[in-house]
Amino acid sequence: MGIRFAKLFMTVCLLMQANHLSAVTFAETAGNLRPRVVVTTDGEIDDQASMIRFLLSSNEFDVEAIVNSTSQFHWPGGKDWNSFHPVEWIKEYIGLYAEVYPNLIKHDPLYPSPGCLLERWKVGNVDGVGEYLSDSDGARLIADVLLDESDRRPVWLQAWGGCNTIAAAFRIIQETRPDKMEYVASKARLYLIWEQDGTYQSYIRPNWEHLGLNVIISDQFDCMAYIWDKVLPESVKPYFEKEWISSNILEGHGPLCAAYPNNRGAFNAEGDTPSFLHSIDTGLQNMENPGWGGWGGRYVNVRGNVWMDPLPSATVVHADGQISIHNSLSKQFENATSADSIAFRTEYFRPMWRWFPAVQNDFAARARWCVNDYGEANHHPKVSIKGDYGVLAVSKGDRVTLDASESSDPDGDGLAVRWWSYPEAGTYEGQWTFESDGDVAVVEIPDDFGPDDTVHIICEVTDDGSPALTRYKRIVLKGMDV
Repeated sequence: MGIRFAKLFMTVCLLMQANHLSAVTFAETAGNLRPRVVVTTDGEIDDQASMIRFLLSSNEFDVEAIVNSTSQFHWPGGKDWNSFHPVEWIKEYIGLYAEVYPNLIKHDPLYPSPGCLLERWKVGNVDGVGEYLSDSDGARLIADVLLDESDRRPVWLQAWGGCNTIAAAFRIIQETRPDKMEYVASKARLYLIWEQDGTYQSYIRPNWEHLGLNVIISDQFDCMAYIWDKVLPESVKPYFEKEWISSNILEGHGPLCAAYPNNRGAFNAEGDTPSFLHSIDTGLQNMENPGWGGWGGRYVNVRGNVWMDPLPSATVVHADGQISIHNSLSKQFENATSADSIAFRTEYFRPMWRWFPAVQNDFAARARWCVNDYGEANHHPKVSIKGDYGVLAVSKGDRVTLDASESSDPDGDGLAVRWWSYPEAGTYEGQWTFESDGDVAVVEIPDDFGPDDTVHIICEVTDDGSPALTRYKRIVLKGMDV
């Protein structure tokens, strides 16, 4: 009895540690409150495609702000490809969302009203590339969200373009409420699609990183951008080609999906989408630790609370300084021709593309929600593990039974359960095997499993609806001394 109690106590402690949140925030997170998100966008054509998917996914978030910004690629006065799309494009897309909103809420009443989204749309710092010294409406709104102490949940700040409006919000806080900088740093979560201007390096890094600011700087997003047809595995490409995109998104799914920017009916680019895929609660718990991996990719800690892409080879290193098109590994290997370089590239993007079939089917289901009644569409299964483990303390020689038989589907669809280990997310380097048969997996803890070792087991549940939808549960086995 003493050992069992010790393991239960350790499990609770480990679960709280794994969340990297305060006890209050952990309790709120456990209550299934949706993530709070802020979008900043430079309005590039792939941003517009991402915005359509974002609006269709907005039932998954508390949308705090949608803000026009600029980038080194698009700014007022830019010519040709560098031109800046008029800020009203966001209002136009919300107008298309309003046309399908009455049908979307048949599938989930948590979809925000179009009026609510319009209230949260603001124009940020758009007077030039990297301009962050003015107090724009967008910057002030972001600052207010971060300073609000009535809601202490993390705020996910997504930089689809440059960081300048986010930098302006941080500057406002530093100038007007310097006493709140540590509080703001503790709740802000930055997900940067590259650093598309110099403001992260020139202002945010020296003024905020040392306070523990949590930052993901992504390069692996590029496999969902314009180079997808060069870099994705052949098994994944059909989900992005004309037949799939046209039939599942563009045709017969209402005005919002009909406006989806495409390349002659095929996927064009959604380079910014991973930033909010990371904040969809799929059951993978990736928001708790960027190293755990999920729909928005997997990342490794490089300094402080800053995370970047895993490197599959010791022959390359992360650049120190601004990470963008000029030095990204994705661009260095975009046109690879040698077998070794192609293998490196495939592995480099694997943390993201491994989820793309499920991601695209999720997109297709949401497109159908725009036009179909509830009974004529598919909805996500719910994964339930007996014991509801998150982090489970184990000792060598233990035999752990994981049971997903109580999982369910709102449409009454049949469920297929797949158990797999995610070695990249854990620390154990030994040989690892386990038995699984349908709903149940049996794991025997190896004799060399130490107190600092972790193994991640993923329970993946997919329904047999159309399109098939997938959700997950992650069980982290953590060694302990007895």
